Amino acid sequence: MQANGSDKRLKIAGSSLLGVFACCTEEAVLVPPETAPEAMATLERWLGISPVKISVASSSVVGSLICGNSRGFILTPHAGDEDLARLSSFGKAARLPGKISAAGNVILANDTAAMIHPGLSDRACESISKILGVDVRRGTIGGLKTVGMTSAVTNRGVLAHPRLSEAELAELEDLFGLPVDVGTVNFGSPLVGSGVLANSNGYVAGDDTTGPELGRIEDTLGFMG
Repeated sequence: MQANGSDKRLKIAGSSLLGVFACCTEEAVLVPPETAPEAMATLERWLGISPVKISVASSSVVGSLICGNSRGFILTPHAGDEDLARLSSFGKAARLPGKISAAGNVILANDTAAMIHPGLSDRACESISKILGVDVRRGTIGGLKTVGMTSAVTNRGVLAHPRLSEAELAELEDLFGLPVDVGTVNFGSPLVGSGVLANSNGYVAGDDTTGPELGRIEDTLGFMG
């Protein structure tokens, strides 16, 4: 819950899995209601936005249930009308069509593109493209379908699962048109998206993330120097 000095490491809701509990875009940082004041201050300092406390479908795993960008948000199918209304102040908001419910786990998006779980329907693809205003492509990262948890993307770069294949690398570079590199978080976890929150202003990482891991995040997402 706390960061030391200039440290960009923290916990949200007692967990280093920041991407599970929170969602970050260029315009908003969404966190669960139990987020501590120290964590709120750290998020605002490094991401340049005042965090907003929210629950989705009465759940605290906000990052797993929401994916968004500067234009809007895609939410779990279980989200209520109040959830949609709360997010409408930040842009468009819609439920993800279909049976796959963890929208944040299965969509990797920035302001120009989105890679999504291969099992999402054409209807889901169309909804994501319309709400987020992006090009959408199905794919895997590190052989995993839960692309939102495997990687972190901003408008400046993509940090991906360390088992990213050459074909997947080429696909990411073609889709996002950004530098792509691989890394880990939280002392070796390959699920980068579960441990990093980032936008063009900066980033924060899970409390267990090592110095070398922070260096890779900063280099790949464009914060070196």
